[in-house]
Amino acid sequence: MRTTTLFLILALFAIRSFGQSIPSPKEHFGFNIGDNYRLANYTQTEAYFKKIAAASDRTKLVDIGKTEEGRTQYMMIVSSPENIKNLEKYKSISQKLARAENLSPAEARRLADEGKAVVWIDGGLHATETVGTHQLIESIWQTVSRKDPETLRLLDKVIILFVHANPDGQELVSNWYMREPDTLKRSLSQLPRLYEKYIGHDNNRDFFMNNMSESKNISRQLYVEWLPQILYNHHQTGPPGSVVAGPPYRDPFNYVYDPIVVTSLDAVGAAMINRLNAEGKPGYTQRNGSVFSTWWNGGLRTTAYFHNVVGILTEIIGNPTPASVPLVPERLLPNAATPFPVTPQKWLYKQSIDYSVSLNYAVLDHAARNSEHLLYNIYLMGKNSIERGSRDNWTLSPSLVDSVANAAKKEPARNNNTNNATNEENFGFGARPTTPVKYYDLVFKDSTLRDARGYIIPADQPDFAVAVKFLNALIESGIKVHRATAEFTVEGKKYPAGSYVVLTNQAFRPHVLDMFEPQDHPNDFLYPGGPPVRPYDAAGWTPAFTMGFKFDRILNGFTGPFEAVPYGAIQAPKGSLQKASTVAGYILDARSNNSFIAVNDLLQAGVVVHRVTNASNDNIAQGSFFVPATSKPEARLEKAAADLNLQINAVAKQPTGLEKVAPLRIALWDVYGGSMPSGWVRWLMEQYHFPFKRIFAQEIDAGNLKQKYDVIVFVGGAIPATISKSTSRDTIPANIPAEFRDHYGRITADKSIPSLKAFLEAGGNIVTIGSSTSLAYHLKLPVRNALVEVVGGKEQTLPGEKFYIPGSVMRVKIDAAQPAAWGVGTEADVFFQSSPVFHVAPEALSKGMVTPIAWFDSAKTLRSGWAWGQGYLRNGVAAFVAKVGAGKLYAFGPEITFRAQTQKTFKFLFNELYQGVKN
Repeated sequence: MRTTTLFLILALFAIRSFGQSIPSPKEHFGFNIGDNYRLANYTQTEAYFKKIAAASDRTKLVDIGKTEEGRTQYMMIVSSPENIKNLEKYKSISQKLARAENLSPAEARRLADEGKAVVWIDGGLHATETVGTHQLIESIWQTVSRKDPETLRLLDKVIILFVHANPDGQELVSNWYMREPDTLKRSLSQLPRLYEKYIGHDNNRDFFMNNMSESKNISRQLYVEWLPQILYNHHQTGPPGSVVAGPPYRDPFNYVYDPIVVTSLDAVGAAMINRLNAEGKPGYTQRNGSVFSTWWNGGLRTTAYFHNVVGILTEIIGNPTPASVPLVPERLLPNAATPFPVTPQKWLYKQSIDYSVSLNYAVLDHAARNSEHLLYNIYLMGKNSIERGSRDNWTLSPSLVDSVANAAKKEPARNNNTNNATNEENFGFGARPTTPVKYYDLVFKDSTLRDARGYIIPADQPDFAVAVKFLNALIESGIKVHRATAEFTVEGKKYPAGSYVVLTNQAFRPHVLDMFEPQDHPNDFLYPGGPPVRPYDAAGWTPAFTMGFKFDRILNGFTGPFEAVPYGAIQAPKGSLQKASTVAGYILDARSNNSFIAVNDLLQAGVVVHRVTNASNDNIAQGSFFVPATSKPEARLEKAAADLNLQINAVAKQPTGLEKVAPLRIALWDVYGGSMPSGWVRWLMEQYHFPFKRIFAQEIDAGNLKQKYDVIVFVGGAIPATISKSTSRDTIPANIPAEFRDHYGRITADKSIPSLKAFLEAGGNIVTIGSSTSLAYHLKLPVRNALVEVVGGKEQTLPGEKFYIPGSVMRVKIDAAQPAAWGVGTEADVFFQSSPVFHVAPEALSKGMVTPIAWFDSAKTLRSGWAWGQGYLRNGVAAFVAKVGAGKLYAFGPEITFRAQTQKTFKFLFNELYQGVKN
């Protein structure tokens, strides 16, 4: 028996050592990766990963968490067998170097020499971009099975983290494509729902908030566990007339980066394009050859930059159904962006897989040849950040540079050329006047313009729970956070125990600054006086603003009774229920978002809840919730306070001005294929325990909506500015599965609008957000577009040369007494993304037909990002409520639920989801 056991052990060892039983993709899937008309689903891929992990000593398969649909998300670690045996050692080295804490340059050099470069390669984040998932499968197979000298060298020097970024999406998309037995009918079009349960493509917009399970899983591995030096994020599709777009990227890059990040991108990009060129693979484009920049935070690739990680993104063409490289004449001439153009030709899926594997090998080869440099440089960037956060520092930014130039312009005319003959003259470039250094000193030695040394988040604020959500997003991103163990004082202000401190003298300082500080996007135009160049995603975001919690920005170094929160340790402070000898009831503060969760749970349990409608009750915010003590709610309230971090206060007498609260029958618009804004709101509704049903165009068109619903929510994109009538195009295609057939359709002028108008007139309420506020125009309400000018006697939308706000944070004033604004306050920072702005007819205001909720009260309301021509916003209405028959239309121009990030403005929606019945 012992002999048999020993034989089996030796046999298994031999199998793993020599790879004799490692199945090829064809042996497992029945086809080669890259074969036309063939896709693998996640069930098959997961089984393949497990087979490889069981057979190869070059691998370790790691479960990194569950997806939103409950699947297991895997990371396949691939390296040499010796490295696999010592993964914890190399992970520890990677962590120490990236965090750079109490580490001398000499110690860092030693660790860099001893360590192994860590490279992250993912695939499948955007599931319809099928090359990403399938190159992952092929690359794992090749790195595990190949025995050529290059592969063995790479595995000796590099630890590869192969990560499947979206298992749910692969299962949906591949099954959808492969459902057709006739290969010529296979298509990725008409996908019935989003390929991430809630947010689809926006799963690459969640990496500083980490709302989704997949984002949490990935961020933990990236910024808490492994801290790789290079991250490679695969995407589709390349610009027409090219094959693949990659690094380096176009300007602007974010000014908080360490410059080594930017130049490292150049180095990796050179390795990638050189390998393709050497292999005779044309069509790589870079810099202005594509739209991608390195300004924005929030993507899988871009958040890496704020952590000193070299983040790589490629966008490649390719589809399991053969396609073609189109003719784009301007792409044919070689230039710095595209030195080796591709010519028009038929393009097969296998070509894209081959390109992707080559690009992976290029990145791995660069990492292997520069392992010590990469490891030491991530330490050096961390060390630089710690030093910058430990002394006075001024981050270069457009506004500060403009301040220098403007100060110099105020000086009387002078000869600025201090050297008589400049270098430009000597080399024939023409003279350029210089500016005296005193103007630089005027700005960059102004102590009030310094970067912060840290931020204090007081525990005694109305919505401390939202502040903790922000802190947990930082913690999930690997940021060091401290918690006060006792009361302390900084610069004359007292803070209670339990407050949190985020210091900037840490390795990932760029991410800290980016989360707390405004983004200062440069004016970026195609040419002077020309149209603006659209940023890649947002120009400004600053979650510390849009989440609306209180924090203090401290410019000088400070200390206190602070204990460091362990890296990655999620915070869950408990609230409390205040008790008293005489209790009439309990108050849940409307300024706290989590109060809405508690109220929804209480209503579900049959507990009576009221809203405080008067503003005259002492120490009770208008719109707060009152729970009478007569309903014996103490046990439920104690649990809510503890679980939701709420401070629930007892009151000795009942407040005045109460309205009984009842849940409304809520409908949330959605569309066949899924709407990302709707998906975000669906996720919010679930998180905040609002009961709701999704509603689609067919049900809207059928009418009688008031019999089933009290309020309908339309997110951005639901109701376009111009709505056509029903046509034959609305006919449901025969191949749409039965379960999704009632989802098909769109909002139409002849059916949908009359039905919505009837719903309003019968007493229903409608909430519209962003572009869907155009419903006000379709209903012919007395409002008009504020962002227009008169040209030739006709109104025209302001051109981008005069007004352009692509995605930024703006400040609005609010009528806090309006029930729609209860708990929000008198002003808020809102996310403005080419958002509608209104003028209300004076007669409508005087008669109370339309009531503004929020508006822009000055010519300068930009808080973060880029707002060209923002003066046009002055006196424009950002949000209003209008009477329509017995119902009301609520119009919110800003994106009040934007990607579930804008916590401050969630209450604009939540307040409309209750029915108040006067006592």
